[in-house]
Amino acid sequence: MTQGAGIPSTRPTGLGTPPTGPAGPAVLTDAALADRIHGGWLGRIAGNMLGKPVEQGEIWTRQRIDRYLRRAGALPLTDYLPEPADPADEADLRPEWRSCVRGRIDGSCRDDDVDYTILGLDLLTAHGFGFTTEQVGELWLLRLPYLQTFTAERVAYRNLADGLRPPLTATRDNPYQEWIGALIRADIFGLTSPGQPRRAAALARKDAVLSHTGNGVYGAMWAAALVAAAFTARDPRAALEAAQGVIPASSRLARTVRQVLSLHTAGLDWSGTLDAVGQDTARFGWIHTIPNAAVIAAGLLYGDGDFSRTIALTVRGGLDTDSNGATAGAVAGVRCGAGALPPQWTAPLGDRVRSAVFGRDGARISELAAETVQLARAADREQDEPDGG
Repeated sequence: MTQGAGIPSTRPTGLGTPPTGPAGPAVLTDAALADRIHGGWLGRIAGNMLGKPVEQGEIWTRQRIDRYLRRAGALPLTDYLPEPADPADEADLRPEWRSCVRGRIDGSCRDDDVDYTILGLDLLTAHGFGFTTEQVGELWLLRLPYLQTFTAERVAYRNLADGLRPPLTATRDNPYQEWIGALIRADIFGLTSPGQPRRAAALARKDAVLSHTGNGVYGAMWAAALVAAAFTARDPRAALEAAQGVIPASSRLARTVRQVLSLHTAGLDWSGTLDAVGQDTARFGWIHTIPNAAVIAAGLLYGDGDFSRTIALTVRGGLDTDSNGATAGAVAGVRCGAGALPPQWTAPLGDRVRSAVFGRDGARISELAAETVQLARAADREQDEPDGG
């Protein structure tokens, strides 16, 4: 695939008139934009909640997740995970599982996959789209508890506290530089750049280099572009092709996602595609960016635009289930819009989100979405201004 395929050659002329071409056509009124951004937030949180109980890839393989669902009579999966039918399964679920299974959900559980989306929203509100990587680090130290960070983020946090500046914060004593942490932080840059995947990727890169390098950074750029492209793409494949265009075509991440796209085109089924890609990416481990991006891409392609099927297949794909469910859920939620999301996913959330970000615990999801809409509109007005103000 030629690098840049699927990326609009010009930005939208206002949010209500997205471009036509490989990622279009589509027209977003102000009301539609608000609905799609709200859908992205709801989709991210619902997908995260779906995957959270089985978030441990070396234990909860694709085969074991399906065995769990089969024992509970929950295949096909069209709702949150059921309670375990086998006591042996209960022992291996995440400790928070009782707050994340169907019939027990009362608002969202706290999770870093959502914390970083909220923190990114606060970053853009405080500093605008011209924020620096140093300002990302300052906000972490001010608003995010150290013990709620993990892997590369915890290393970068410690390096910041030791007085290091980016990019050294990402490289000193950091064996997690290409893990999935930067990818999970990227959604907000796509939600505030509707129809502009290149712009979303550039913002995500500034955030990602605080803690990641190489494919870790490319994963963040890819995810942000994927969410941004979902606003105007004609289908999930077009969104994925647009996201491919913002990362180096020779990168391992781009090659792996291309493999997923090719196998889907060739008619291989979802399970066969993940088997084939899994053989090529197994050496990376279950929290690395590359195999998880393949699971997300497969969930979007084989979900074929259906929200429930998309997040169900993505979580059933295993690996970092809550992170993957969140990213796929955001993309599918943007494509569907909040008004079209099935109520079994949204009603239990009660429009509330738990968060470790200082001052944000118990925030209304609808209010977070409204803040995001304002930022997206402000960004569009900023680009409409002539040079020199």
